[in-house]
Amino acid sequence: MKKILTTLASALLMTLVVSGCKTSPTGRTQITLYSDQKMSEMGVASFSQMKEQQAIESDKATNAYVQCIADQLIAQLPAEYANQQWEVVVFKEDSANAFALPGGKIGVHTGLLNVAKNQHQLAAVMGHEVGHVIAQHANERVSQNSLLQFGLQASNVALQMGDVQYRDAIMQGLGLGAQFGVALPFSRSHESEADIIGLDLMAKAGFEPQGSVDLWQNMAAASGGERPPEFMSTHPAPQSRIANLQNGMTKANALKNTAWQAGRKPQCK
Repeated sequence: MKKILTTLASALLMTLVVSGCKTSPTGRTQITLYSDQKMSEMGVASFSQMKEQQAIESDKATNAYVQCIADQLIAQLPAEYANQQWEVVVFKEDSANAFALPGGKIGVHTGLLNVAKNQHQLAAVMGHEVGHVIAQHANERVSQNSLLQFGLQASNVALQMGDVQYRDAIMQGLGLGAQFGVALPFSRSHESEADIIGLDLMAKAGFEPQGSVDLWQNMAAASGGERPPEFMSTHPAPQSRIANLQNGMTKANALKNTAWQAGRKPQCK
């Protein structure tokens, strides 16, 4: 019986993985088990809830500034994203953060405007967040969590049927292994990928790519150096991010020069 269950679980898992395989914009193989429509519905619902629960910035100049940067970035997205209706909201929130959700939603916290000192630095953050969307990272994370839960449940059933000693301790170990061995590194790979996608996107829009490096130097200074070890964090350390961005700077500067030659030179203030 145990062998049959294991075989069935493996077959089901393989079917899910094969049916959900895609390739990210950087060429990385990814597993996305949910439809674009489903992810958009989830993004729209989450954004609506945020707007109900959080204060929204009403200052016209601030909103126009953020919208200007968003418009420049959106114009350079692949057609299926550039042609959809995007909504940009500035939330009154002190944290230096921004986000983008499937369904064409972008949120920027007012606290970010204290760290991102100019349009180029803010474009780096917003480009990064939009990069998560076009790379379908949210779909990957939801899919990954579903597969991890499936695997842990299957392991628990097998241990129960085998009457294995110390089952609880083993399951706790498997859970920690999944967290530090899969989930967190997976998040770091998303962040690094979104950094490069965002870097190219802001350059195509005509923003200065160097603004991305300047932004993360500001972020590092603002954090005061208080960070968990990188292997325990969902985000790469600032120095790792800066090195990753600098590696892509030659290509990004070439994209910026092309944008300038085409007349794309944003003046968002």
